[in-house]
Amino acid sequence: MTLLQKAQKIKLLICDVDGVLTDGKIYIGNEGELFKAFDVKDGLGIKMLLANGIDVAILTARSSEILKKRTQELGITNVLQGQRDKVKGLEQLLSDTSLTAQEIAYIGDDLPDYAVIQKVGLKACPCNAVEEIEHLADFKSRHPGGAGAVRELAEYILKAQGKWENTIETMFLHPDPQARHRY
Repeated sequence: MTLLQKAQKIKLLICDVDGVLTDGKIYIGNEGELFKAFDVKDGLGIKMLLANGIDVAILTARSSEILKKRTQELGITNVLQGQRDKVKGLEQLLSDTSLTAQEIAYIGDDLPDYAVIQKVGLKACPCNAVEEIEHLADFKSRHPGGAGAVRELAEYILKAQGKWENTIETMFLHPDPQARHRY
C-alpha cells in the first residue's frame, strides 16, 4: 500500500510528545518548575485535523501538567500520559474508538515509540528521529520535533483525503467568527 493510500484511511493521529510536539528539551527552573515549548504550527495542524473529523490523541510515557494545559487548549480529549507501555495505550485507544490499526497514524521519534509505531497503518517521524524509528517510518517530516513535524503530517493527511481546500476555505477565508482559533 502506498503512503497516499495509507493517509487516505486515517481517522486518528496519535502523537508522542517529547521530541515530536516539543523539541525534546525539558527546562527546569531554580524552583524545580518544568518548562516545555510547543510550536503553534503543530497546534494549528492539530486544530485543522479536528475540524475535519480526524481525531488526535496523545500517547506519552511522561506525565505533566504542562501537557494537560496544552491539550485542553487544543481540544484534544484522548490524552494518555504516563504510558510506559505504549502498546497498551494503543490497545486502549483502539478499544475506546472502535477503529482499526489501519485507520491510525502514529508519529514518534525515539525508542519508546518502537513497539507501538509498528502496529499502526501510517508510521511517521520528525526528521531528527533516531535511526530505528526512521527506518520504520512511511512518512518522514522535513521538520524536527517541536518545529512543525506534526503540522506537515496533518497537511499531508488532509490533502490525501481531499480536505485541504475546504480547510482553507472554512478556517481561513470565511472563518466562523464564533470559532475559537487558539493554536
